[in-house]
Amino acid sequence: MLNLRHIIKSLTGELLLNGKQPISEVVIDSRMVTDNSLFVAIPGERVDGHDFVETAFDSGASYALIEHEINTQHPVFDLRSGTIDPATKIESPACMLVENTVNTLQTMASYWREQFNPRVIGITGSVGKSSTKELAASVLSRRFITLKSAGNMNNEIGLPLSLMKLRAEHEVAVLEMGFYVPGEIKLLCDIAKPQVGLVTNIGEVHAERAGSIETIAKGKAELIEALPPAPEGLAILNHDDPLVKAMAKLTKARVFYYGLTHESHLWADEIEGLGLEGIRCRLHYQGETVYVKAPLMGRHSVYTLLRAAAIALLEGMSWEWIVYALQSSKVQLRLSTVRSTNGALLIDDTYNASPASTLAALNLLHDLEGRKVAVLGDMLELGQYEQQGHEKVGIRAAEVADEIVLIGERSKVTQGAILSTGFKASKVHWFSDAQAAAAYLETVLKEGDTTLIKGSHSMHMDQIIAALEVRS
Repeated sequence: MLNLRHIIKSLTGELLLNGKQPISEVVIDSRMVTDNSLFVAIPGERVDGHDFVETAFDSGASYALIEHEINTQHPVFDLRSGTIDPATKIESPACMLVENTVNTLQTMASYWREQFNPRVIGITGSVGKSSTKELAASVLSRRFITLKSAGNMNNEIGLPLSLMKLRAEHEVAVLEMGFYVPGEIKLLCDIAKPQVGLVTNIGEVHAERAGSIETIAKGKAELIEALPPAPEGLAILNHDDPLVKAMAKLTKARVFYYGLTHESHLWADEIEGLGLEGIRCRLHYQGETVYVKAPLMGRHSVYTLLRAAAIALLEGMSWEWIVYALQSSKVQLRLSTVRSTNGALLIDDTYNASPASTLAALNLLHDLEGRKVAVLGDMLELGQYEQQGHEKVGIRAAEVADEIVLIGERSKVTQGAILSTGFKASKVHWFSDAQAAAAYLETVLKEGDTTLIKGSHSMHMDQIIAALEVRS
């Protein structure tokens, strides 16, 4: 179990003579503090965690990591030199002063990872990494004691926090790895040391910061480059995405392809969208064929299914267990359905949006019954691909929907693309914000309608769901 001695050892190399005080968990949010936890104070753009150190102690934290002086009556131990007398007694509650709390958290996580020998699986990609992580962990947990990164804790802070939850009993750790700038995934791999790396796809997400698709692909490939050589290292790549497929030449790990053609090691065909009931498909691997029905909405979810199956197969699970786990999984991340007060079916896909994920959501809408209403907000951070992405979505929306509601300045591009197809102008409605769109939808949605609601997180599309959903 994690204790103070481990923390000091990771930061100074010294083994405290008196340091067996247990640490229940490591947190950065004072609201998440539990008894005996370690609170890491991180200064942010809007909120400084140092302002909440005393709150953390009041809530039961034993220790706090800080990087600058604070007003406290509790003892502060200065570890900035990287040394400490092993005889030092650090009684709780107490603060430990370090040069940089984020870097210190990463150092602690790297040390803690090295204390165990789990099979670490890193997952990255532009779209689908969270759902892949959830489904893969769900399947693996049928056979292995499995740790997974919580929510979207996939960055330089979230991944170390996830690793600090590692315990001796864990056999597998499934970790999501996000990309914002070059070098970030390499840093995460230096900390987590994955033996398995899976890449979902390469898209325009975060292109505004990265600059180009090529830069995004290079950043995602850092996971594949970090893998150990075969037989320990394993790269699981999307054969249908040329930029992902090309990553095979960057690694000495074993390469395993998944996709929708027989050129892949594991491939799927006879894919059938069953609407709200999920999908059905046929999987092929090493001459074997199995049929799977899974509660994953949208035909695009076949890729999520393929990824989870690939990981499980390569970790030694049998088809019987894999099929059972896939069919009984409760995973349907970030996409759910609710009813509006007037009886319309609302497809809640409001967490975020990119061209690829929005097109996939529109394809799901196409498979469903009823009058189809597409409610689409701006897609952000697309950089040079902004116009192209919004145009693609507009053209597909015109093919699928009976009525379209658009939100945000960028969606005016979507509107232009929709109208260019000959779609009736009277069936396209533009609003500046989600609240205005919700007010309109309240007046026009009716029983039998099927309504997709999707847009980037900062467009607050969830406000539409909140305004329309039936309250129990």
